[in-house]
Amino acid sequence: MLTPEEESAVSCWAKGKRFPVRLVQRAQIIQMASQGVFNHDIARHLGISRPTVQLWRKRFLALRLAGLEKDAPRPGRFPKISHQKVTAIVSATLHTTPSNATHWSVRTMAKSQRISEATVWRIWKQYNLKPHLIKTFKLSRDKRFLEKLYDIVGLYMNPPDKSIVFCVDEKSQIQALERTQPLLPLRPGIPARQTHDYMRHGTTTLFAALNMLDGTVLGDCMPRHRHQEFIRFLQTINTKTPLDLDLHLIVDNYGTHKHQRVQRWLKRHPRFHMHFTPTSSSWVNLVERWFSEITLKRIRRGSFKNVKELITVIKQYIESHNQNPKVFVWTASVESIMRKISNVKIC
Repeated sequence: MLTPEEESAVSCWAKGKRFPVRLVQRAQIIQMASQGVFNHDIARHLGISRPTVQLWRKRFLALRLAGLEKDAPRPGRFPKISHQKVTAIVSATLHTTPSNATHWSVRTMAKSQRISEATVWRIWKQYNLKPHLIKTFKLSRDKRFLEKLYDIVGLYMNPPDKSIVFCVDEKSQIQALERTQPLLPLRPGIPARQTHDYMRHGTTTLFAALNMLDGTVLGDCMPRHRHQEFIRFLQTINTKTPLDLDLHLIVDNYGTHKHQRVQRWLKRHPRFHMHFTPTSSSWVNLVERWFSEITLKRIRRGSFKNVKELITVIKQYIESHNQNPKVFVWTASVESIMRKISNVKIC
């Protein structure tokens, strides 16, 4: 017996040409059965066996329409690799290393466990194990890490009134490299190509201060990065910013930033406030993010005949950036950072 809704659905499936053949056949079985046709007559009319008719009538009585749309789950074949063997492979991958290598490969693990390489690959994929990959990390051992982190994150997320926050650092030893042959241009299916050998024409150091308010950058290139050059750059910041605003500078722990002459200069300019990042935590200083931009977009693929040309290119990039600056927004709270660090320590 079919309800009106079931009768409508079965009739639609039985006559429909857009449905799978198996669904059409099952609907025809149920439709004929609801009309009082016997099983052997349904089987003969549809060209199938009587057990098949009985099967789908039982499925419909148990699950109604849902029983026709999907096949019953099947157990599948029994696995050839036992659960104990899989556990042993996973444990060996996580807690041991081969005698002649630092990590397991598919071949060495297959040979050690006496199974096929494809099996090892499938197990590693199932458990998301990648012994061939390694990532680096560095945890700060600064005793004042939390205090400094709160200080700098507070400047990012809640800067003081009537002040400007600058992220300041030096990108030292930028080499003026000239490739021995011209760059081969990009073509369909072939990336741009450059020679691996080059000629060195000297280096320069880029001093940069990223304005957290509007994303502009104050930059200058100098031959060295001693305290004399740093004081000169501080003077540049002093002259290019409004004198009625306090300046909060986020810098790393490089000795130049803590030199006695720098300290005396800061005392003569009380509107400057230095905030030092925790040791081994350059990621806290957002100017590093801008350094990554200029490296990827302008320096790494460049070919420079001399240092003067390199400096010109850097200054042009800074001018172009300041015409349409991008503000780097810090979103991570101290609590979320500490949770990640604690997870690294646990691992």
